[in-house]
Amino acid sequence: MINRLSQIVGQARERGRRRLAVAYGQDSHTLHAVYDAYLQGLVAPTIYGDRATILKVCQEEGIDTKDFTIVDEKSDVRCVELAVSAVATGAADVLMKGLVSTDKYMRGILNKDAGLFPPKGVLSHVSVVELPDYPRLVTICDVAVIPLPDFKQKVKMIGYLGNVAHTLGIERPRIACIAPSEQLLPSVPSSTEAAILAKMGDRGQLGNVIVDGPLSLDVAMYPEAAQQKKVQGSNVAGQADCLLFPNIESGNVFFKSASHFGQGEIAAMVVGTKVPCVLTSRGDSTLTKLYSIALACLSVKD
Repeated sequence: MINRLSQIVGQARERGRRRLAVAYGQDSHTLHAVYDAYLQGLVAPTIYGDRATILKVCQEEGIDTKDFTIVDEKSDVRCVELAVSAVATGAADVLMKGLVSTDKYMRGILNKDAGLFPPKGVLSHVSVVELPDYPRLVTICDVAVIPLPDFKQKVKMIGYLGNVAHTLGIERPRIACIAPSEQLLPSVPSSTEAAILAKMGDRGQLGNVIVDGPLSLDVAMYPEAAQQKKVQGSNVAGQADCLLFPNIESGNVFFKSASHFGQGEIAAMVVGTKVPCVLTSRGDSTLTKLYSIALACLSVKD
């Protein structure tokens, strides 16, 4: 089982290089991450962007581009279109966002004519978080794509969480449906839906996962909190592998608190598409982007 993000890099390396299509990859953070991933044996990169800018940044940063394929295109929107087309047609295995804004990147992914997003699919975002003093990786959903998931979307999101956790080597991941309290509160939708999802999990309707909820964040993650609050009969409380957040606000706050206040590291990608799509913030560290590339490479289906 993978317990640290650095192990994802090693596991992905063992599977060989993946063809990486980078949309508008002309900032130093993205180029450094792609270069590091290349040096680690993870990717064979194709970068879509303004060639002159890419070469200038690489020269300033000491990045050797001799093994990069650079497709010269000045328009960020067009770069997204070309990169999406590459992965949708099988010319590349993984898509990555560069300096382009998230809304333009997502529009390219969701373009029906591009063929990357299946009809009636559910697009979501999964992150794997490593906290310095926490004994395991925590996989979370959704912090960036679905503002307020409905019940059907939550079912799909549990599937995505389970898939990523299985990729990390967790045979039967424990998924906590996060709510304000571990008590069932009929007036709180996240609480009642969590209870229904837990029952569906008990009946095997959600795949090879263990689901429980409603659980507050502290009860889900820390055994002492579960004991103090006398939560009994839960196979998830105090040992969650995955967290399903009720809305984008709560997930995003956890995500950013973990990285900024908790000194955590993160790997993140968009799921629900034909291929894994790396989605990180333009302000994320080079290491976060490297880990995200590695996670996406490890998630590619052979």
